[in-house]
Amino acid sequence: MKSHFIFYVSNQEKSTKFYELVLNKKPSLYVPGMTEFKLTQESIFGLMPTQGIKKLLGDKLPDPEKAERIPRAELYLIVDNPEEYHERALSAGAVELSDLQKRDWGDLAAYSLDIDGHVLVFAKNIGSGI
Repeated sequence: MKSHFIFYVSNQEKSTKFYELVLNKKPSLYVPGMTEFKLTQESIFGLMPTQGIKKLLGDKLPDPEKAERIPRAELYLIVDNPEEYHERALSAGAVELSDLQKRDWGDLAAYSLDIDGHVLVFAKNIGSGI
């Protein structure tokens, strides 16, 4: 099974540049209406403009633009060097929510808001949780 995680974004180009800097990689797909970053063999992280999803699904979908900058999703990435990723996110315009700290579940994790208001977490497992 493969997984695609897609964030709806207000500006595809701006969000693509943000995630290129943060993830330190180029998109595997960049076409009008969709950007994709291959995270692993089995997972893809995508960016779709809000206008695109509205056009695709129509009026039955609540307007994602009405929730602009309100956290609606979280991307939790397990990486070897969470502090480096977190610092890149902050340098690219993310807003820090919580610095790198040991969490009750056994991860060392840092939280921020990306430029569209999604929660972005970089973590590393360091031991068993409580």
